[in-house]
Amino acid sequence: MSATAPLLHPMLLPITSSFALPFSIYHLFLQVRVTFTRMALQKSLETSSKPSSGNNDDPLLAAFRSQGNFVENVPLVFILAGAVELNGGSKIVLVAALGALFVFRIAHAEFGLMVKGYGGVGRPIGFFGTAGVTVGLAGYGAWLVRDYWDL
Repeated sequence: MSATAPLLHPMLLPITSSFALPFSIYHLFLQVRVTFTRMALQKSLETSSKPSSGNNDDPLLAAFRSQGNFVENVPLVFILAGAVELNGGSKIVLVAALGALFVFRIAHAEFGLMVKGYGGVGRPIGFFGTAGVTVGLAGYGAWLVRDYWDL
């Protein structure tokens, strides 16, 4: 890429784009874990396990929820991060928020849901941390465009 390329095609969302790689790799890991757990337990989608009363040790359910929770939370934060970045948000804030989110998502799955009984310490840390990053980025994004609403 030549030195003049950014003038012709400005780089958009470089921070958000940079964090897409580790998040994508971790999501792929979560998908592969579900697949291999299915194969090991010889369960298809139709026969996926459901927690029986008092049984919180289902590895397939834990793998499902680890991936599902990732998919439920990460896209919204990436949209918020993109909006913040497009509106001139601080690089430091974005790197800190997305870096923290990555740690919180791993904590939630690996040290929360994947712990026998789903009660690992990572679960509340991941939940509250993710909620904080989500609300923090949304609030920061709104603050960045506050002058637009000067009525």
